[in-house]
Amino acid sequence: MREAMDELLTSFEAFKEANDERLGEIERKVAADPLTDEKLARIDRALDRQTKKVEDLALAAARPELGGDRAGPAAAREHKRAFEHYVRKGEAHELRGLEAKALSTQPGPDGGYLVPVETERLIDRIVSEVSPIRAIAGVRQIGAASYKKPFTTGGPQTGWVGETEARAQTATPTLSEIEFPAMELYAMPAATSTLLDDAAVNIDQWLAEEVQTVFAEQEGAAFVAGDGVKKPRGFLDYEMVADASWEWGKLGFVATGAAGAFPATNPSDKLIDLIYAVKAGYRANGRFVMNRATQSVIRKFKDVDGNYLWQPALAAGQPPTLLNYPVTEAEEMPSIGANAPAIAFGDFKRGYLIVDRLGVRVLRDPYSAKPYVLFYTTKRVGGGVQNFEAIKFLKFAE
Repeated sequence: MREAMDELLTSFEAFKEANDERLGEIERKVAADPLTDEKLARIDRALDRQTKKVEDLALAAARPELGGDRAGPAAAREHKRAFEHYVRKGEAHELRGLEAKALSTQPGPDGGYLVPVETERLIDRIVSEVSPIRAIAGVRQIGAASYKKPFTTGGPQTGWVGETEARAQTATPTLSEIEFPAMELYAMPAATSTLLDDAAVNIDQWLAEEVQTVFAEQEGAAFVAGDGVKKPRGFLDYEMVADASWEWGKLGFVATGAAGAFPATNPSDKLIDLIYAVKAGYRANGRFVMNRATQSVIRKFKDVDGNYLWQPALAAGQPPTLLNYPVTEAEEMPSIGANAPAIAFGDFKRGYLIVDRLGVRVLRDPYSAKPYVLFYTTKRVGGGVQNFEAIKFLKFAE
């Protein structure tokens, strides 16, 4: 990991030198040498690869190793042992009895069987580390089909009065609510009978790693741009208005003043405008969200002293920063284009809520894809904006 960090910082120094050379050529000759542009693009791609390498190493180092004989409460150990027998050999009678005692609402082959709590936590943790939006958003676990959050649309009367002056009668607060239904997400990893017979294979780790990519990709796309139909509603699906016309239920944006581009002069000023469009209480935990292509453009920005605004992470597992705020890379965000809200900024933990219904279910299917055994794995997840003040966008529009 230390070597990977050194490579990343060395590449960023080379990137700065190449970009400075390009800017010098533009000043001297009005246009940059194509060879310099090609060199800069090559280093930029290397930066992306090395950043990904550091993130992967940090993720691997943080991943917990679960042993098959890990100690725990007797009921949990019994459930874990029964679940392993079901996965490896298809023996469901022990699980059926345990879930009948637990009054499961979907017992048997109709709904599959609940994975042990330990395995569910491992799946949630790995997906959280891989999914960029889940890692920064607020997460709440629920036991019902949906989560309803009340909020005040008009509070009680208030004000300052003298010691003996009459007090105005307090008005009844007006309440409304936002509902976040949990939708079903599935993955269907396959295993060979040889793998299942191998006692050295950790079934918990195998199942979590098999479903992590599918769950993370589907969740990542839905949390950003989902339409709320059979999936969570992404923050890009909400109506956006100019920040001066902002009202609750809509998300505000700051326009760049140029269609599909940053302004020709002082482009970084628009990033500062975006930051200060968010109230101070949300700026404290604010962060930028953008895709790789947008980040590549911003890497070239400097301040008046010639310092680069984008800086790589100083330690493994930490995000890069822009104007001293962390940057989260989400490939589902739109690239810079006409009227595209390509950059988001705000406190996503308070602004966007993800709801997870407790219980990951697995249905073993040894028949549909012989000689492989399929494991139909499902979880229920929902999401949506819970605080419309906490997130703002930079829209590339006039």
